[in-house]
Amino acid sequence: MNEREIQLAHALIKAETDGGSHKKAHKTHASRLQEKIEKGMSVRQVELSEHGQNGAVTTSTTAPGAVIGGPAAATVTGPAVPTVPPAANGCVCVCGGGDNCEQQRRTRSLNAPSPIQQFGPCGRIMKNSAMVMTIQDPASQRLTWYKAPMAVLVIKKVRDASVLAPFIQLVSWLTNEKKMIVFVEHSVLDDPLLAGAPAWASLESKVQTFTDGKDDLTDKIDFIVCLGGDGTLLYASSLFQQSVPPVMAFHLGSLGFLTPFKFDNFQEQVNAVLEGHAALTLRSRLRCIVLRKDSDTKQKPPTNLLVLNEVVVDRGPSPYLSNIDLYLDGKKITSVQGDGLIVSTPTGSTAYAVAAGASMIHPSVPAIMVTPICPHSLSFRPIVVPAGVELKIAVSPDSRNTAWVSFDGRSRQELKHGDSLRVTTSIYPIPSICASDQIADWFESLDECLRWNDRKKQRQFDPADIADGFVAPHKMEETSD
Repeated sequence: MNEREIQLAHALIKAETDGGSHKKAHKTHASRLQEKIEKGMSVRQVELSEHGQNGAVTTSTTAPGAVIGGPAAATVTGPAVPTVPPAANGCVCVCGGGDNCEQQRRTRSLNAPSPIQQFGPCGRIMKNSAMVMTIQDPASQRLTWYKAPMAVLVIKKVRDASVLAPFIQLVSWLTNEKKMIVFVEHSVLDDPLLAGAPAWASLESKVQTFTDGKDDLTDKIDFIVCLGGDGTLLYASSLFQQSVPPVMAFHLGSLGFLTPFKFDNFQEQVNAVLEGHAALTLRSRLRCIVLRKDSDTKQKPPTNLLVLNEVVVDRGPSPYLSNIDLYLDGKKITSVQGDGLIVSTPTGSTAYAVAAGASMIHPSVPAIMVTPICPHSLSFRPIVVPAGVELKIAVSPDSRNTAWVSFDGRSRQELKHGDSLRVTTSIYPIPSICASDQIADWFESLDECLRWNDRKKQRQFDPADIADGFVAPHKMEETSD
């Protein structure tokens, strides 16, 4: 920028603080001009563009969200965001500045708005497309289908007789009424209680089976239905190590923090989902890679797993303290001396992490939580780091023992000296279907499952005992109990 352009930029900044009765319009106009200058346009080009001498005014549209996977190609959709000239009142949405403007009525969003990337007349964030992360407002995350889903995977809680009747009822309805292809795990057919059910005899030949660890379900499943507790959703996550079809979880287990649906009227609820009337919570997962000291990654690829709740590193059977080095983006930040370390997603913050003293994080918050397990330190508190960082966990060279790692309670293995565990946020979340919406479902789970802030209410003052704002001391003692 030359001196003339710098002066113009300063003048435009000053216009933002002035503006008189048309302050909003001046502010929008000034910001738009400054953006053009910062993009490298000359003063003459800016003047021409603002006076309409370099072509007609154009509009652009931001396309909605991310593909979720499965042959029916479900996707998260939100309203398109058109860019139009500002109205007289400064509004830049499609309403044209009317009294019913959605941007005026909506005063807050579930996520903070995207921050301005320009700081004063000269400073701005360096532009790098690889570093840009767009966070869609979770309130606009809705499920839609490119085509009607045909293949559904039904996962039921194992070794639970109470789930058999709902399982048979659901499979019968999906195959006979909805004409869908139903997949179940092959081990389900070995259940003697299921084999003895008369209603199952006519259904067994209509379902497709798969074996965990042998059959690849990628691009075969459109839709997942879980019957049971939170473990069924964790198991569904383990089956899909890349893109995951939408998951609808019915509460038929013991806790059910991640299973918001009741089975009583399942036909209506499933129909609503199949018609695309459903809100989604995108539950982020962690990508975990175990690198062995002496292994050749070219001949034997490293362990690569996606977890929904947490990855836990602990001391295993050893009586000694764990001594674990923790790195963040290549920089060592601390050594953990204690029973171990929990690295969890926001979804996992209400599982093992909260029992170890961590805070509870809404699943739509992009973050990774690091929680020590019984640290031998009074000042080691859980921390939350940005979702985009890479964590490296390794056994300290001077540690007396090795460590053990597990992924969502599965695939437990030993970490020896020289081995390392790399943890990042995966690009493949779990699209969990909401019974109500992202906020109501989460707080209802906090209330029902964890009894969050559940206590006996304090009594109010008795009006008969209050005179001119004075309460007798003995009455105050009674009301304070």
